[in-house]
Amino acid sequence: MRAVIQRVATARVLVDGRSVGEIGPGLCVLLGVAQEDDEDKARRLAGRIARLRIFENEEGKFDRSVLEAGGAALVVSQLTLIADTSKGNRPSLSHAGSPEQAEPLYNLFCEALEDENVPVARGVFGTRMVLEIANDGPVTIILDA
Repeated sequence: MRAVIQRVATARVLVDGRSVGEIGPGLCVLLGVAQEDDEDKARRLAGRIARLRIFENEEGKFDRSVLEAGGAALVVSQLTLIADTSKGNRPSLSHAGSPEQAEPLYNLFCEALEDENVPVARGVFGTRMVLEIANDGPVTIILDA
């Protein structure tokens, strides 16, 4: 499981030109699920992200989590995060979880973030989406579970 986390001022996801998820300050989480991922990895990664200290304190140092900053998370599934490009220019997605495996883990991840008291907005699993992000900083972190 791989997550690209961006600290954002705002973020929203559109499907067919219609906004399906939107947040103000917080985190945009792009989530990729691999074949070997399971429920424990999803819960553990959600906990790490909820407590990731990438928001600034009064001295301008990374010292606050999304929880402490009062932010939300926009979570978008992204199959291509699991791509392997080691054998050429065409990304291989053979290690990505199947939709039947990945969608329940995506939903579990979102629910685990909500269990950590992070408000969550979502994209629509398995659809083509347009993501609008106002990256704050910019701050971008990659986490593997």
